[in-house]
Amino acid sequence: MPSKAGTTRLVIVESPAKAKTISGYLGPGYVVEASFGHVRDLPRNAADVPAKYKGEAWARLGVDVDNGFHALYVVSADRRQQISKLVKLAKEVDEIFLATDEDREGEAIAWHLVETLKPKVPVKRMVFHEITKPAIQAAVANPREIDRDLVDAQEARRILDRLYGYEVSPVLWKKVMPKLSAGRVQSVATRIVVERERQRMAFRTAEYWDILATLAVANAGEGPRAFNATLIALNGDRIATGKDFEPTTGRVRAGAGVVHLDEGGARGLAARLDGRPFTVTRVEEKPYRRRPYAPFITSTLQQEAARKLRLSSQQTMRTAQRLYENGYITYMRTDSVNLSETAISAARRQIVELYGERSVPPEPRRYTGKVKNAQEAHEAIRPAGDNFRTPGEVAKELSAEEFKLYELIWRRTIASQMTDAVGSSVSVRIRAVSTSQEEADFGATGKTITDPGFLRAYVESSDDENAEAEDAERRLPTLVKDQPLTADELAAQGHHTQPPSRYTEASLVKALEELGIGRPSTYASIMQTIQDRGYVTKRGQAMIPTFLAFAVIGLMERHYPRLIDYDFTASMENELDEIAGGDHAAVDFLTAFYFGSSNGAGDQDIARSGGLKKLVTENVSEIDARSVNSIPLFTDDDGREVVVRVGRYGPYLQRELPGGEQPAPAAEGEEGGTQGDRAPIPEGLAPDELTPEKVHELFLGGSGERKLGDDPATGEPIVLKSGRFGPYVSSGERKSSLLRSQTPDSLSLEEALRLLSLPRLVGVAPDGVEVFANNGRYGPYVKRGEEFRSLESEEQMFTVGLDEALALLAAPKTRGRRAAAPPLREMGVDPATEKPLVIKDGRFGPYVTDGEFNASLRRGQTPEALTLEEASEMLAEKRAKGPAPRKKAAAKKAPAKKATATKKTAAASKSTAAKKTTTAKATAKKAAPKKAAPKKATASPAEK
Repeated sequence: MPSKAGTTRLVIVESPAKAKTISGYLGPGYVVEASFGHVRDLPRNAADVPAKYKGEAWARLGVDVDNGFHALYVVSADRRQQISKLVKLAKEVDEIFLATDEDREGEAIAWHLVETLKPKVPVKRMVFHEITKPAIQAAVANPREIDRDLVDAQEARRILDRLYGYEVSPVLWKKVMPKLSAGRVQSVATRIVVERERQRMAFRTAEYWDILATLAVANAGEGPRAFNATLIALNGDRIATGKDFEPTTGRVRAGAGVVHLDEGGARGLAARLDGRPFTVTRVEEKPYRRRPYAPFITSTLQQEAARKLRLSSQQTMRTAQRLYENGYITYMRTDSVNLSETAISAARRQIVELYGERSVPPEPRRYTGKVKNAQEAHEAIRPAGDNFRTPGEVAKELSAEEFKLYELIWRRTIASQMTDAVGSSVSVRIRAVSTSQEEADFGATGKTITDPGFLRAYVESSDDENAEAEDAERRLPTLVKDQPLTADELAAQGHHTQPPSRYTEASLVKALEELGIGRPSTYASIMQTIQDRGYVTKRGQAMIPTFLAFAVIGLMERHYPRLIDYDFTASMENELDEIAGGDHAAVDFLTAFYFGSSNGAGDQDIARSGGLKKLVTENVSEIDARSVNSIPLFTDDDGREVVVRVGRYGPYLQRELPGGEQPAPAAEGEEGGTQGDRAPIPEGLAPDELTPEKVHELFLGGSGERKLGDDPATGEPIVLKSGRFGPYVSSGERKSSLLRSQTPDSLSLEEALRLLSLPRLVGVAPDGVEVFANNGRYGPYVKRGEEFRSLESEEQMFTVGLDEALALLAAPKTRGRRAAAPPLREMGVDPATEKPLVIKDGRFGPYVTDGEFNASLRRGQTPEALTLEEASEMLAEKRAKGPAPRKKAAAKKAPAKKATATKKTAAASKSTAAKKTTTAKATAKKAAPKKAAPKKATASPAEK
């Protein structure tokens, strides 16, 4: 779409990839440039505060809370070069179009651009929900003004998060640990994960049994002959299942009125039913109907991508961003399930082409969102354009990850406009009378799908990996009441109740959405933040809270419960929505939250209690740091309370000493308590895995160490100890960790002596160099000088001979560490600089480089999936920051005065002694568990 004759327009978007796509849709007279996201923000630290504000009391917040919550914005250091470029371009054009994203963040970026560039020419706001030629041309033809209500809502959210983070985080620094952060949403998300882990820790398993009968029909006809049925009642009373047990005791719930079968009872009943006749007592058949799922919104896309594609929230959003910017899908941050009339028509046409007219319902389907406090009414996530491109049509244009996500979105969109899946479901009850005249009732269910409808295109996954798929059928024989059956097999089955599943990123996003906490643009960053802050780790897909998270949430629950209350956090989201709609003033909202004014959020407990400022400044001295950092586990058999303490060097176990004696005071530099009542917690151990048995193992019988005997060669005691990285044996200065196949409880003196023989001298090579076998971080190995080769088993450390070891060492390495490795991937030419880009493997992981600038791949990015556009953008950001300043060489010290000969001799003697001592200490230190050095506190908490 060419601009008016002689008119030049500057179109500002957020990313270079989007700029490249849009510039192709606009004719001559348009200059399309990227802002690289947000251009201004609140100061991150004292260094960012302009000189004229440094003396202001409010400068540390970046918000003048006493003057209408005026925000101090500064241009980000890595955006200054780009801003200079945009300022220059703004002076050379006749008109400016701000084409940032259509949500609150995009609206705020547009406003910040106006405030920063201060253009002298007309400025217009253009919005679109997909990057296609018709959409871009329509956006240019129908611009609007910047929506100040949306800007106010985003600014209020930013200020709210800054106040929360900067006022609450210092309390955590003082009472828990330096460098921690609190956040309006991240703290609530962490609480959800911690509460689930508490449930798992309190869980007590229960065992219950039933009987699985394989039943057969005499004349089955066309259907199956045999089917399975499960015992569901005995003498009219229901058989206990998992839901009938108390999770914290493992006992049957009071008043449940069920029969709890144990193994003996189940096997005995099965024996008494063997050979007895079975009869159908009831058959109920009902029609089955399943409506399609609504099109994707941000949260459901993240959930399904996690279940089906095993992508993290960050990976999903990065991939969706690329698909959006290159014109394949509509905007991916939305909580609306609406489809435009154009999209509905495109979907219905494609359904007819691919699945036939019978798969299209008479009327288009309309969906109503169920998201609490839904934000702007954008369109759902769908393929872009008036005619959807099938996955096959775009396969060659997309990376593997992009293709899979596009196909997921396409299938979901198509399925949302298809007919229902229909069929029938049947429920059967069967009875048999045992030889002891017990009436045993069995049940079986079946499902038959006569028309799969939308299931041809899409089947939703479940967070429960054992759940049956929607399109799965269970076919039963044709059965009627009073029909006789025979039992081919009666098998007693044992079951155990299971603790509630840990959250995955997908299920946590779903929980936040259901609570009305967070927004589409924040879910992925929340998932990443709670992991980056050390509050949550991942094991596979499961999210496991750390004991640090327990301490932080414990403090918040005791002293600031309202700040992590689910309803309160959701109500703040609701008020921000009201600000966006022009129904509420941002200043009133912030005043009520911070100072406790009756204006705005007058019904909130925080407002009534004097606001956030009063809450976090009063009574801080009354918070007991030792209590906050102690997480009770249980009381052991000797009546001693076992707790986890969160210390500077990590969590550790502590308990009362025998006789109720309290731990001795800690010496300076120690974490508290005497060694006898403490035990380190190995890295990677989840909180719910600290069972009494595991704790007993870590304490090694209760004393923190256990003597196994004396070394017959040296006479020194051999002691089994527990260290930060697990159990190990020690004798004098010799130390050795237990092997993977060994356990502390069963370790013998002979096994300990074998461990202490490591490193074992295998022999001397022909060139006189000694060859050793030893156990290392990555398993057993042999070593000759600086050459290492892995052994296949731990036992080989004690048995490998010299010839075998030399043969292993002579073989080439699978991957030489010192040799320059070839690039992991050659990406092509950077469209911005025309330099070739490659991905290399560096010391800290893979990175992309153009030979001059390097950019590390972010968490979740892989060398295989990284696109050329992404790489170009990452390097552009690096270039915008400029080259890293070189470190100045340290000033040379003046040479010391020469010592006298006597002093030289004494110094040499001391040096020799010191070297011996240092060598001995180093040998001991090498095997002993290491402590991390304490980190400095920071003055800038993260906010989310």
